Amino acid sequence: TFADLILEKNSNLVSQLAQQLPKTKVLFLTFEMLNDYVYGNFYAKVRTSFYHQLTELNYKLLKLSESVENLFLVDVNSLLYKKGVEQARNWSLYVNSDLHFGLDFYVDIAGAATGIISSLLGRFRKCVILDLDNTLWGGVIGDDGLANIQIGSLAIGKAFTGLQKWLKQLKERGIILAVCSKNNEDVAKDPFINHREMVLHLEDISVFVANWNNKADNIRYIQEILNIGFDSMVFIDDNPAEREVVRMNLPQVCVPELPEDPALYLDFLMSLNLFETTSYSENDSVRTKQYQEEAERKKLQFSVTNMDEYLASLEMTGSIESFTEEDFPRLAQLSQRSNQFNLRTVRHSVGDIVEIAGDKKYLTLSVKLRDKFGDYGLISIIIVELRDNGEAFINTWLMSCRVLKRGVEEYVLNYIVESLRDLGYKSLIGEYIPTAKNKLVENHYTTLGMEKTGENIWTLDITTFNTRNHFINKK
Repeated sequence: TFADLILEKNSNLVSQLAQQLPKTKVLFLTFEMLNDYVYGNFYAKVRTSFYHQLTELNYKLLKLSESVENLFLVDVNSLLYKKGVEQARNWSLYVNSDLHFGLDFYVDIAGAATGIISSLLGRFRKCVILDLDNTLWGGVIGDDGLANIQIGSLAIGKAFTGLQKWLKQLKERGIILAVCSKNNEDVAKDPFINHREMVLHLEDISVFVANWNNKADNIRYIQEILNIGFDSMVFIDDNPAEREVVRMNLPQVCVPELPEDPALYLDFLMSLNLFETTSYSENDSVRTKQYQEEAERKKLQFSVTNMDEYLASLEMTGSIESFTEEDFPRLAQLSQRSNQFNLRTVRHSVGDIVEIAGDKKYLTLSVKLRDKFGDYGLISIIIVELRDNGEAFINTWLMSCRVLKRGVEEYVLNYIVESLRDLGYKSLIGEYIPTAKNKLVENHYTTLGMEKTGENIWTLDITTFNTRNHFINKK
């Protein structure tokens, strides 16, 4: 059929690219669902009909994308739905210039493709910070009381319930939810605990801030706990004045201009496609709990005056092992997402991880950590190239910023050196490649006692290395 011929042609193209350029990412536009109405609505029963073939072709593209890691689809039909077919098409341009759409719609397509590329490069939004009154529910909880806020299945309450359901789905996909409300904390938390029609509950919120401070300052506090970039955050608030305060003070934070009518909130936010992603792992669904545990760690940190005392009190346990098959998706995802603590900002796909794990010229380490508050999970990746001249080169060293200043760096370096000694290596080489986001680690190797021996190059003499102190116990 037509669909099979088109799919075969493009599958061959994707396969050739994958073989010749294994790190290439392929973006493919889905086919517009054009109905020629030759069969009307009977198209579903006539496989050779044009509309049936388009339906089948898009479905087969979807299945192909599932099986080909480096293939990503740009959904033209969802863009057409948002834009409106009449606004997207220009038949005069098509007839005279063979341009299928109007020029403005190509901008929309480019925007969608750019979103996917940004995600592949590790630039994406991962946190929604929420106002409460007239944003998550109708009314003001402090004035109207629990019984009178608008939420549920009646009237405008449906709009707020719909928004909460969407936010819950984002949370389950791995997006962090935080609250930033001008209110008394006990009053602000009351609906989450006691209102039977609330979709979101306290366990869905990673960081809950309710006080009478400036919202920009409260967002800074949230950022400190989450340890993510401001450009990873979206702030949703019904109040134009509060939105403007955040825009002026934190210009990197995305602040959508919500419609005045709450009935339009959800459709408007969905249309922005703020949370484009090119990866997902089951670990994403437990991220909220991990950040809640991190908030508890921050509270403990603020209560002690001695850092060593604080680190010892965490009762940390670590484990380091070679890459394992069950961790391949998470290893690749951490590589794609880590920007700040990433010495060379090398990205690895699942295919890359599989290849590296099976190559004896690499020493691969995946680091996991837990403490008395909970399990961090897999938090660091190290890939060391074992060279023939007795040197070992750190190809990749990246780490989740959630465990920054916990002693993981020292724990890992001790393990690397011990492993290299056993293999007979004499020196370890580290490189730092500066980017706009990884200035955090520009002194990483110096701090670990390595000697700078070139521009952005550090060397460690393994034969004279002294074990570095930390507070992490072996699992």
